[in-house]
Amino acid sequence: MADRPPLPPFTRESAARKVQAAEDAWNTRDPHQVALAYSEDSVWRNRDTFVTGRAEIVAFLTAKWRREREYALRKDLWAFDGNRIAVRFQYECRDTDGRCWRSYGNELWEFDEHGLMTRREASINDVPIEETQRRIHGPRPEAERGESFPLQ
Repeated sequence: MADRPPLPPFTRESAARKVQAAEDAWNTRDPHQVALAYSEDSVWRNRDTFVTGRAEIVAFLTAKWRREREYALRKDLWAFDGNRIAVRFQYECRDTDGRCWRSYGNELWEFDEHGLMTRREASINDVPIEETQRRIHGPRPEAERGESFPLQ
């Protein structure tokens, strides 16, 4: 099994790198690429959906990004300890009916010794927004890396 650095135990710097790597991967909207960050037996709770293993992760993300078009995400490191990281995030998208949404959430992550995520718990709230209220357009520009994203 290949390592996926940075590896636990995390420092502030390595945890921040792990969070940015996750943001970058999710902004590709490539379910297969994203799934490689998770262990073969990774367990998720995403809102009210429970997912186990990479194959289910790929299926979940494929369906998600069919529904959530123009998806763009920002993640911020909230806390870390040992092999765990807490993240807060926001993403925006357009649904299949053309309505725009901003979603706010928190994630709890747990990693194995290889740097693969074995557990992900996400709590998410959706807010309808107008097109003119969108603030997130594509991946984070290089100049904004390491900056916390404003709440509103």
